[in-house]
Amino acid sequence: MIYYEVVLLKSPLGALTFQYNEDLKIGTKVLIKLKNRKVLNEAVIYKKVSKPEFECSNIEEVTSKFYSQTMLEIANFISQYYVCSIGEALSVYTPFDINNSVEEEISFDSGINLSIEQQKAYEFLEEKRQALLFANTGSGKTEIYIKTIEKILNKGKQAILLMPEISLTPQMQKRLEKVFKGHVAIWHSKITKKKKEEILEGILSSKIKLVAGARSALFLPFDKLGLIIVDEEHDESYKSDSKPRLNAKDLSIYISKKYDIRLILGSATASTSSFLKLPYFRLEKTYYDTSKKIYFDNSSSELSQNVLQKITTTLENKNQVIVFLPTRANYKYQICTSCGKSVECPYCSVSMSLHKNDKALKCHYCGYAQKIPDKCPSCENGIIHNLRVGTAEIESLLKEYYPNKNIKRFDRDEIKTDKKLKEVLNEFNSNKIDILIGTQMLSKGHDYHNVKLAVVLGIDSVLNMNSYKARERALSLLIQISGRSGRKGEGEVIIQTQNEEFFKYYLIQSDYKEFLEGELQFREELYPPYLKLARVIFSHTNGLKVKDEMDKYVKLLQNNNDIEVVGFGQSGIFKMANKYRYEIIIRSANIKALLTALHSINSAMASIDMDTNY
Repeated sequence: MIYYEVVLLKSPLGALTFQYNEDLKIGTKVLIKLKNRKVLNEAVIYKKVSKPEFECSNIEEVTSKFYSQTMLEIANFISQYYVCSIGEALSVYTPFDINNSVEEEISFDSGINLSIEQQKAYEFLEEKRQALLFANTGSGKTEIYIKTIEKILNKGKQAILLMPEISLTPQMQKRLEKVFKGHVAIWHSKITKKKKEEILEGILSSKIKLVAGARSALFLPFDKLGLIIVDEEHDESYKSDSKPRLNAKDLSIYISKKYDIRLILGSATASTSSFLKLPYFRLEKTYYDTSKKIYFDNSSSELSQNVLQKITTTLENKNQVIVFLPTRANYKYQICTSCGKSVECPYCSVSMSLHKNDKALKCHYCGYAQKIPDKCPSCENGIIHNLRVGTAEIESLLKEYYPNKNIKRFDRDEIKTDKKLKEVLNEFNSNKIDILIGTQMLSKGHDYHNVKLAVVLGIDSVLNMNSYKARERALSLLIQISGRSGRKGEGEVIIQTQNEEFFKYYLIQSDYKEFLEGELQFREELYPPYLKLARVIFSHTNGLKVKDEMDKYVKLLQNNNDIEVVGFGQSGIFKMANKYRYEIIIRSANIKALLTALHSINSAMASIDMDTNY
């Protein structure tokens, strides 16, 4: 008998010892039966071990699937850095299959002629193994991507083009298929199981050379990967909100450096971390001549007369309108109805969170708390209000104002399948929809042909979030939304905000590069990318029990001199799925010390979010 440590896929358990009468390759996927359970569990051979003192069960079945050495190494990193089990880390991967053959090579010719500026960017990226393409909306970064992919594929390598999930537009798919034909696949959560199986077969047989997809595409079984492109690299959907809470953009950087794979990050609104840490090329000249008029509206009503007038004029001119809101549900936020400011922590420059149970506002970064004020501390005469509005409400109001117009929503409640996404975008681009109301899905790379007006509502709720990233999120989102209007020719943007000065400066008088430079100065010695930040979330159906658990770890962590507990208390969403939630936020310039502290948390109630977007 030969003895193996195996790890259970998707399980938080550590390695278990099983036996088998043959020599098995490390990484082989097997089926095992746990004690007192009839069902077979998927597991992976992790390493060979000596015969243990206890009696072992047999491995029930050996499959043809296996995880490569590279997959095991990256999974080990994920386990250590994002604080999860090896089984949970490996579960993000799709394994190889020993039964697949290899197809012969093929060459591609995109026929794309780059402009002088695009060529400079292309050559800059060629010289770097990892680089940022900091390219304005409409400057033609897709052409640069395609030329780079073409060169890599013609060398017999494979490529991945990562995009935020809903950015996988029919338009991008057509452009890639025109050049790479049957050798490209689109991969995301909305494609069918059968289609996924076809794509996997194509990757394993080397017929598929390029996969364009959401973050899960990074974990497909590539054996000759030569290029990773992360488009819209600033987008927070690259960060998983379930275990393992990895960030596919950050992981792409790690994989690129460890295995010497070329990496391009691209965005019109680059993230602070990429801007600081990677060499970048600034591509500002747009492909089409465009001009944009930006208007501000400081009304606190959902749809003011100014906004309605702009919409009416645009529709009368036979043009289309997009209306943006931060979330599809009724978002709720606290701002002063007079000056538009939220109540900021006096020590942290972030908005404080409402804790109804304690009748207080609290800062989740330093723990400062105060009673809910009767009047706005900024202007001293306004009243702090809870505001609510959502896409369904705006849709209903606009249908009352424009009963003869075709008005549709574009959010995750409406767009649930790939077919529906294509259907709505095709209708909109065929001018069959007059007004499209949506959430952040509207901002993600779609090319709307006849949009001459973008209406932005509720941006103050993003700016006033209790997060060190609030300014970056709000401005980035606004620039992305603004970029959907007037892609060719003239366009207009009307922004409903009480914070006109901030947005006006960076949208009209300055640019995003200046914002990033200023933001980095503000964050130095306090926040990422200079320090590492993690959030430990405790949840349980018993509110007192979970608070005691958090308090226990607060004391333990506060005794660690290498890390700093910067905040703790109720989570922003205090109750979720009938569980009460508390959290601790910790930071450190010492990554090793921070990870050691996080790995020391041994609680069934705890969930760890390393590099939290909070």
